[in-house]
Amino acid sequence: VQLQASGGGQVQAGGSLRLSCTASGFSLDYYDIGWFRQAPGKAREGVLCMSGDDEHTYSADSVKDRFTISRDNAKNMVYLQMNNLKAEDTAVYYCAAEIAPQLPIDTMCRGAFKRWGQGTLVTVSS
Repeated sequence: VQLQASGGGQVQAGGSLRLSCTASGFSLDYYDIGWFRQAPGKAREGVLCMSGDDEHTYSADSVKDRFTISRDNAKNMVYLQMNNLKAEDTAVYYCAAEIAPQLPIDTMCRGAFKRWGQGTLVTVSS
């Protein structure tokens, strides 16, 4: 039972990347999902999170209108589309999932997830 993030790399400011998160050993159906990041010397922060019914999302102010979260339940995958990347987006990005947590999605995006994947490094050069 695991989550694995991929798709990181180096990109110039203004560019785009799409991160993928693959779930294995369980189905993502009805799971809250989230993307988090941790920059060097900084605390981990919630970037974008979405409820299990896809009805509710939470986005950090710093990524609003630039990043989008989505899922493909048939492929058991979660995506983070990142556009107009900035140097301050440089971080290790992690995906997370939780089934029926009974907590608001903004609370989940403060780190209440229990299942975490290994991270993928995104480096944005200015």
